[in-house]
Amino acid sequence: MFGDLFEEDFPYISENHIEKGPKSKCVDPEPPPPRGITNLSGIQNQGGTCYLNSLLQTLHFTPEFREALFALDPEELGSLEDKDDPNAKIWDLKGGMWMSSVQVRIIPLQLQRLFAQLLLSDQQAASTTDLTDSFGWNNSEEMRQHDVQELNRILFSALESSLVGTSGHDLINRLYHGTIVNHIMCKECENISERQWASRSSTPHRLWSFSEWQEDFLDLTVAVKNLSGLEEALWSMYVEEEFFDAENLYHCGMCDKLVSATKSARLRKLPPFLTISLLRFNFDFAKCERYKETGRYTFPLQIDLKPFCEQSELDDSEYLYDLFSVIIHKGGCYGGHYHVYIKDVDQLGNWQFEEDESESVARAKSLKDLSCIQETDNPLTVLKNILSQEENKLISVDQLGQKLLASIEISWNKKFRKQHGPLLKFLHAHSDVFLLSSNPNKVCLRRDASPAQSPWAECKQPGPSAPSCGEGPKGSGAEPAGDPQLEVSAEGPHWFDINDSQVEPIQEADIEKQFQGKESAYMLFYRKTQLQRPPEAQSNPQYKVPSHLLREVHEANSVLQKKRADYDSVVNKLDLHLHLGPCYEFYNGALHPSSSRTEDCMLDLTIDKRKTLGDLRQSVFQLLEYWEGDLVLSLAKLVPAGLHVCQALEGDELTLHEIEMTDGQDVFVWNGMEVGGVKIPTGDDAVPILLNILQLTNTSDGEKGQPFLEIHHVFPSNAEVGTIFTALGSPVGIILVNVTGSRILESENWTVIPKENFGRTFREEGLQDGSSLWVVSSSSCDQSLVMAGSRQMNSLSNFNWMQVRNMCQADSEEQQVKVSATIETMLLDIRIKAIKELGLQEELVNNSCLRLIDRHGQLLSPVPEHYTVAEAEMEMGSLLGLCRGKAPTSSQLFLFFTVGSDLESSLTMEIIVESTISVSECLKKMLEKADLQGDSWHLRKVDWCFEVGEPLNEENASLSELMIISGDTLVLSEGKLPPKGFLKVPIWWYHPSVPSGWQENSQDQVNHITYQVETLRTTPEGGDLHRDVQPEIPFTFVGDVEISEEASVEDLKSQAMTLPTFLDCCFPSADFLRAWTMESKRPGRLLRNSQQQLKEYKVGGRTQICIEPLQKRETLGPKDMLLRIQMGIPGERAYYPTVDFVWDTENECTASSLRQAVAAHYGLPVDSIEIAKYFPEKFEWMPVSSWDQQVSKRKKKKKQENLQIAPYYLKDGDVIGVKNLLVDNNRDFSTPRDDIGRENQTKLFGGRRRRRQAVQLQTSVHVESSETEVHMPEKPHRPEAGLSINVGVFR
Repeated sequence: MFGDLFEEDFPYISENHIEKGPKSKCVDPEPPPPRGITNLSGIQNQGGTCYLNSLLQTLHFTPEFREALFALDPEELGSLEDKDDPNAKIWDLKGGMWMSSVQVRIIPLQLQRLFAQLLLSDQQAASTTDLTDSFGWNNSEEMRQHDVQELNRILFSALESSLVGTSGHDLINRLYHGTIVNHIMCKECENISERQWASRSSTPHRLWSFSEWQEDFLDLTVAVKNLSGLEEALWSMYVEEEFFDAENLYHCGMCDKLVSATKSARLRKLPPFLTISLLRFNFDFAKCERYKETGRYTFPLQIDLKPFCEQSELDDSEYLYDLFSVIIHKGGCYGGHYHVYIKDVDQLGNWQFEEDESESVARAKSLKDLSCIQETDNPLTVLKNILSQEENKLISVDQLGQKLLASIEISWNKKFRKQHGPLLKFLHAHSDVFLLSSNPNKVCLRRDASPAQSPWAECKQPGPSAPSCGEGPKGSGAEPAGDPQLEVSAEGPHWFDINDSQVEPIQEADIEKQFQGKESAYMLFYRKTQLQRPPEAQSNPQYKVPSHLLREVHEANSVLQKKRADYDSVVNKLDLHLHLGPCYEFYNGALHPSSSRTEDCMLDLTIDKRKTLGDLRQSVFQLLEYWEGDLVLSLAKLVPAGLHVCQALEGDELTLHEIEMTDGQDVFVWNGMEVGGVKIPTGDDAVPILLNILQLTNTSDGEKGQPFLEIHHVFPSNAEVGTIFTALGSPVGIILVNVTGSRILESENWTVIPKENFGRTFREEGLQDGSSLWVVSSSSCDQSLVMAGSRQMNSLSNFNWMQVRNMCQADSEEQQVKVSATIETMLLDIRIKAIKELGLQEELVNNSCLRLIDRHGQLLSPVPEHYTVAEAEMEMGSLLGLCRGKAPTSSQLFLFFTVGSDLESSLTMEIIVESTISVSECLKKMLEKADLQGDSWHLRKVDWCFEVGEPLNEENASLSELMIISGDTLVLSEGKLPPKGFLKVPIWWYHPSVPSGWQENSQDQVNHITYQVETLRTTPEGGDLHRDVQPEIPFTFVGDVEISEEASVEDLKSQAMTLPTFLDCCFPSADFLRAWTMESKRPGRLLRNSQQQLKEYKVGGRTQICIEPLQKRETLGPKDMLLRIQMGIPGERAYYPTVDFVWDTENECTASSLRQAVAAHYGLPVDSIEIAKYFPEKFEWMPVSSWDQQVSKRKKKKKQENLQIAPYYLKDGDVIGVKNLLVDNNRDFSTPRDDIGRENQTKLFGGRRRRRQAVQLQTSVHVESSETEVHMPEKPHRPEAGLSINVGVFR
């Protein structure tokens, strides 16, 4: 009814932390972390298995269930090693004979292994992968969450089926089975009829049969709605009576008529363990929506069931039950997360709380009143008395130091360090008194002053005939989970919150918080109070664990310890670079190796970062046997200027990790005073920076092409900016700083530093290595350059000249001159002066114009000559080109135009027209100038990203009305425009070729009809509008279709089928065609809905459509994504042919979901494949993997992973490469064609940098990439899905 109510809102995130550093040296992944301070193991979440983890932990902390499962030996269950061996046999107890291996009971065996790992394995969380595999679950099942109440019944049923024919066949019934009896009493004859509710659960359907007289249950389902708590719900179910009267009479068999009657139910048999499911989820039939009951619903820690039972003559203790597990659901009807509160009945865990720092300080102050603190000369006594007040709570070593300072009013370092060493070292030295945990260092006081005896230390490695410890073998040699010295409080069982892999101690009072709210109790588990655990089971995780499982866990722990040791040695290794002071010289503001001792100036040293600075100093002494005098170690760093010494290392007792020494660190070894007799500046504030200094030149060479001289100079970052003039030996002038990275002398690239800031340091001014400064003397620049209080000054607009380059006559002696001018000078005057100074012919006076040259060397459109420099929006000092041709008037437009859509290779022409002429008149003038004839032409405008845009449909409108301005580019396109309301859509035949790297040529096949691609037309009607399609894209132009904007996609496909090319192919209907839009000369958006109108898909006048043939009818859902996947060929940089793959993204669009879907398609394990998305425009592959989800510190929300947004932008038609790691270890997805494509792309863009078309094309590519972001729709609810566990047939 409720479908998948419990979709995982908080998916499992691994908490393995890779050591941070500038580089990673660890080849193998980090091994799983050991158990935490609680000494209990969690369970890894496989993506949506928190409901399973919570139930498994409850069963694990039910000792009677766990031990009953352990009691089943391999002779009954079989061996996991034999499950696939057809010759293996197991012993049938009932039949008294050996049976085939198909009788191996995999589910109980996997549960045994899991429980043994939870008890003894030294890792933070166990894995349930083997168990879920035994359930027959696939990867999608592990990612989908279900109802834990449903799982409880299905798991018990699967266990019962798996244990048929074994000594544990009645395990579930023995522990969880109970009965309910129902009475109906006639009011007239007082006859009592007992009816049976035939159900294994507490949701029965009525069977009016007298063959059985009681109802069986394994769990009780109780109502929550309109009830205050569990006891009230039980009272309404098993105490209150239901009356049959008035119109609702009961037919009595004795009276043989309808009579008044009462109905009641009672608990007849109580199980040792009572499971209660709370009906938190309901359906509102009025609103037709699901909802969760979040009101307050209480339940006791101990409950007396005597009022609800049929028989009450037993001892009162028989009816008492203690709560030991609460499964909690957090969330709503359509999403949530499970975790469980567990009572540690056997006291296996370490119940320690971390104390608040504020609470610690407050408690420390109260210690001053203790008489024992008077013995302040003995540090052991002082620390024992402080920790004795902590009630077995763990506190950090830093907090302990604060408490000591607050209690004896003197710090550890001042009073005890000289004699006893650092505090942490002292605590380690007295491990018989103090209990220490690692990462971070925390401490508490042991119960006694002698080392605690670990239960694991009592046993030796088991042999074939090893004696037993309790019920299990006495010594597995299995390592303890976590710290073997962890102690358990003697106060009795405690509660823990087990949330997947995390285990935290809680107070018993915390259970009350789960009475109500979105995070509230969902299942309750009670155990009979009479069930007492044997003393030998207390704090003994090996109790009754079979010997073969003990050996297995011991071997696994040994492997884990070795992996951790190897990993630890790798991540704690530091490679340091020692720079020897005697081999260096100080010049140009930094340290540099001496020319005579370059090879000896640096040594490499490897050391463990857990060692102290004193150990490092000793290692350096041993490495440098010849060293004399003081030896000072200082942190250094390499900068562009050279080597700089930052700070001296102090505190020989500190570890290298504590002083934050990193791998690859540069360390300078010197005497701490001078280098080569020179006292050097040190410290982070004196880091030298290398600046580029530009100065204007007055030489003729500078005027022709290089107007400035560039030098490099080093300055300390704490020096004043004004010292630049002293270093250059020039008078104080103007300093401009580059703000864009471009060194072209244009105003937008430079900002003036005010003179009042000359006293600030380079660091304060924001200057760094590579910054460019332009130093201008006051005599060569207008004094108005500096304006008080303004940093954003137009520094170049106040130059009193303009540069004019001759672009009319190549034989002129002068090619470029400076013409004096102001912002009020008219361009006509500047042009006349330039003609005279260049010595050009006078005829150019009436046949030339000035055109601005931009930073890329491109000529811009001319402006009317009566404009001043300011009116023309030009900057002083700009470069102008003197060109042939007249400038337009104020009523005219200067336009560029080309023929055809190939803007890169087509010749760009220029024309001057009146702004009032119509589009048709402008078209005629352009055709005349291009020497073209015919009336089948139309105009299109190039948009701002330099792409051919929509046609100018209104032929009678003027250019000014259509917002055409000077400098715009128009395109002459062949073909008449369609009537208003119609579209002329170019149709391309899309025949996906074999993927990149494939060496064979294949023919397209549609419905088994083979044809040659060469038979299709390759040139569209109307010239070259469509001819520039990349050769590797399998497109062939087949014709144009004129169709209404109101038509549907199906109409478009049907009309395309009438084109001559399609007539040779027999398609049953348009459903066998797939339509795409073309974007960037590739398939773009899939037109998936055949009934949707073209205008709804925004198919416009410049939209091109490609048609792809299909071999079968296709119906894609709104959430289906059509991908093209291709499997890599092992050992080759090539792929097998691409196949279509439909991926349902309704539930989620994540990397893990895609990996699982692709792995299922190929029938491979998820861990054995790698996938990557292909970006054809870049010839690059991006591996698809789950990225770390970031959690906001303020909102505590995780960023939702979605492949449809950055960086993948996954959409229909994308190519996904697949690597089968089982047969191919090469994770490189690229092919030789990709290498060639990237090389050609580099050459292409490198050759176009100086041309305007290339710049605008790059802008177009950037804009297109920004438009590919797909808005993620609201995540729909998952459909209802059943839960099942596959079990073999056993006799």
